[in-house]
Amino acid sequence: MPQEELEQPFIAHLVELRDRLLKAALMILLVFAALTFVANDLYSYLAGPLLSHMPAGSQMIATDVASPFLAPLKLALVAAIFITMPFSLYQAWAFVAPGLYGHEKRLLAPLLLASTVLFYTGMAFAYYVVFPVIFAFLTATAPVGVAVMTDIGKYMDFVLTLFFAFGAAFEVPIVALLLVWSGLVTAQGLAEKRPYVIVAAFVIGAVLTPPDVVSQTLLAVPMWLLFEAGLLAARWLPGRGSEVKAP
Repeated sequence: MPQEELEQPFIAHLVELRDRLLKAALMILLVFAALTFVANDLYSYLAGPLLSHMPAGSQMIATDVASPFLAPLKLALVAAIFITMPFSLYQAWAFVAPGLYGHEKRLLAPLLLASTVLFYTGMAFAYYVVFPVIFAFLTATAPVGVAVMTDIGKYMDFVLTLFFAFGAAFEVPIVALLLVWSGLVTAQGLAEKRPYVIVAAFVIGAVLTPPDVVSQTLLAVPMWLLFEAGLLAARWLPGRGSEVKAP
């Protein structure tokens, strides 16, 4: 009987996890279905930063037969995932919250909200600030006699990669806070690693952006400043072990 009593709560947790995953997947599908009606408009908006810097009379191309149909649909699906991220994170929060202590709940909920806002901010920063600089550089460096006509599928993959990179890069303050809160490192110890963080930021910027100093700096400097913001907040954050674990 003790074994059966242990199995029942475990199965109940699996059922709850399944239900919450299904809710998140259903929400994504509903938003995706709605976005399919404006998928071409979404792609035109996404292509705006490149098209505005392409030579007059030039256009994007589709090298695969199905790309004109599949590329906008893929974008609609990715957009649906990004749009429903708060709902998906809420489902994750609702699943793990019953097993958390009171102070952990008070910390985790604001962190989830802040991480979502920072991710969206990173994507907006990429689209409105970084993309114009990158595409102005790339189109201006084309050799004489070379027509700039980017494939729509490859362009979308490139842009989505940068969206994810900048969204993830803007999560640096959350990472710093979690490291200090978990006790893996102190705020002072994190501050002492500042030179390594700055070097790593510029290395990441060089890897994820085109080979020009401007776009590399546009990713590295925000990462550095966000690290400083996270470090400043972490100085006021008590370590996990210093709190009273009240259920």
